[in-house]
Amino acid sequence: MFLVNFLGYYQATPALLRHHNTWCSYADTVMPQFFFAVGMALRLVLQREEAQHGRGLALKRGAQRGLLLMLLGLMWYCPGGNFKTWDLLTGAPAGDLLRAVFLTNAFQALTHIGAATLWVLPVITRGAGVRLAFAVASAVLHLGLSHAGWYETLHRWRVIDGGPLGFLTWTLPVVAGSLAMDVVRTSPEAGGIRRLLCGGVLAMAGGYALACLTQGGVLAAPPFLPPWHAPDLWTMSQRAGSVSYQLFSAGFSLAVYAAFVWWSDRRGRSLGLFTDLGQNALAAYLIHMVLMATVKPVGPKDSPLWYAVALSAVAFLLSWAAVRWLNARRLFMRL
Repeated sequence: MFLVNFLGYYQATPALLRHHNTWCSYADTVMPQFFFAVGMALRLVLQREEAQHGRGLALKRGAQRGLLLMLLGLMWYCPGGNFKTWDLLTGAPAGDLLRAVFLTNAFQALTHIGAATLWVLPVITRGAGVRLAFAVASAVLHLGLSHAGWYETLHRWRVIDGGPLGFLTWTLPVVAGSLAMDVVRTSPEAGGIRRLLCGGVLAMAGGYALACLTQGGVLAAPPFLPPWHAPDLWTMSQRAGSVSYQLFSAGFSLAVYAAFVWWSDRRGRSLGLFTDLGQNALAAYLIHMVLMATVKPVGPKDSPLWYAVALSAVAFLLSWAAVRWLNARRLFMRL
């Protein structure tokens, strides 16, 4: 997140570390890993609260967290529209006003996480088959709506990360995370790593296979490479939140997680950086966005790479230092 959000802003940064609307770069795989982690945590917490307080209260608390995240996102990302005069505000059609204020800028990472949380709550503590069926149904619904006109609409609106219907496909990495939680709890030995890797490979292959349905069925460019065909609703696209992109990214998240299970749980390794940021992830996210806005005025998009790297490194170190300061004082941001 720090790498692609700081350095990915600059034109001199390699394309693999920048976001694109028509193919899946490494940068585009970062946000799905947040949803993957949300799926793990949500299943763990909801199962515990169900056991302690019953299903009704557990769902109520989960819904409260989701709604709070959406509210925080709506406030944090600021409504769009930029109505500079009262006449512009009052003269705007109701549909345009709703879209500008709530449906474009406001739907970014935190808002999407809140919406996806609310969507998966009814099934997150259910069996693997139920969760998989729910994820597939959500993906099929998104494909149907995209075919019916949503794909053209989201590009016309210039939404971010799938827009207000993105929760349907963000469900895929969330469910993948919940399944990974099951694996590590029931298969603590090397077999669990193999299951995570196999699941990751299958999901990545499935995502690429869906991408090959583009333009009526052609061999699509592999992930991390620019496309050689015109994009459509089958193309891997973070802006569209396409099913192919989300399925591939869910598999990529499983594979990355398997590597960390091996490195940390099996080999006993750790890294202070991950501990510091992981303990206070929401604070780290908000702090780094403030610093992004702070450094952008002195870091034009066409800056040379050496300057972009230096400025990004300074912003990252300041973010890390701020999180360490909060952690040392046990000031943790939780919902």
